[in-house]
Amino acid sequence: MTQPRKSRPTPPRAQVRALEGFCHAVLLAAGADEATADAAVSAMMHGSRLGVDSHGVRLLDHYVRALRGGRIAAAPKLRLVSETGATASLDAGHAHGALAAYTAMDHALRLADQFGIGAVAIRNTSHFGPAGAYAIRAAERGCMGLAVCNSDSFVRLHDGAERFHGTNPVAFAVPVAGERPWLLDMATSAITYNRVQLHRSIGADLPTGVASAEDGTETVDPDGAAMLAPLGGLFGFKGAGLAGMVEILSAALAGMRFSAEILPMSGPDFATPREMGAFVLAIRPTAFLAEDTFAQGVHRYLAALRGSAARPGATVMAPGDREWAEEKRRLAGGVPIDPETERAFRRLGREYGVEPPFG
Repeated sequence: MTQPRKSRPTPPRAQVRALEGFCHAVLLAAGADEATADAAVSAMMHGSRLGVDSHGVRLLDHYVRALRGGRIAAAPKLRLVSETGATASLDAGHAHGALAAYTAMDHALRLADQFGIGAVAIRNTSHFGPAGAYAIRAAERGCMGLAVCNSDSFVRLHDGAERFHGTNPVAFAVPVAGERPWLLDMATSAITYNRVQLHRSIGADLPTGVASAEDGTETVDPDGAAMLAPLGGLFGFKGAGLAGMVEILSAALAGMRFSAEILPMSGPDFATPREMGAFVLAIRPTAFLAEDTFAQGVHRYLAALRGSAARPGATVMAPGDREWAEEKRRLAGGVPIDPETERAFRRLGREYGVEPPFG
């Protein structure tokens, strides 16, 4: 259980529309073109609306540094470099990862309209934030969507004592007739690196079993977390194996860098593009069976899942249930802003003449 390390004041909250406007204005002022700002804000707000704060607006300051340093192209030229049937490769031109992933998923959806399935490998991209944002793009258009991306090494192997894989997220979304999509969005590490940063910002210990010190021994101190554990605890080979799958889809299939070859997200070099890869997939269910049959099958599955017996004091939820409930609360009551992000917003607001979205 996470324990507080020091007293924590109630964080300020920002209304969703004001937060979105602030982030967009700052990115434009930092030199991003409209397409980059739109995509980056859409992805960050997906995280912040759904309660995935590690991949929400707290990334704004990082993206500004990457834009100003030149790591991310402020006005990239994205182009398809190959296309064969239902597959394609997109060279993102060192674009912001969200612009690259949204562009690739939109093309995968066009391929799925034609072939029933569409897959796009992405090269020369960068950090893309919450993978679920791109999987959801497919579900909103009636398709199942998969999005994966590798990242710089910060996760040890099972029984390992050095960084090897990145957090290598996997997101999969499924349309559900009359409901919000079924949404799985997970790192293949026990937690994400941004979650470590968030715990550091709010002054909280990490959960047990999720991070290691430099020598590979377990630690709950976010300041001492030199690497993360793979998903699975005592069975961490499962998380390490999933991370390897993401590595192959993202890097090997796109001809890009493996995790150990990617420059660290945290710098100090913010000038050199990171040459990352990613992969998206869209599947149109009606290519396999009638739309009603698929919809009824998904509803039958979800009804059985949510009706399954729960442990005392617990509730059984489908992937996405918690996030959609949190989104409803945040749309009404605002998004909490952690102390580190509040300080960054106030600094960015002064620097670019943009009023922060809170008092």
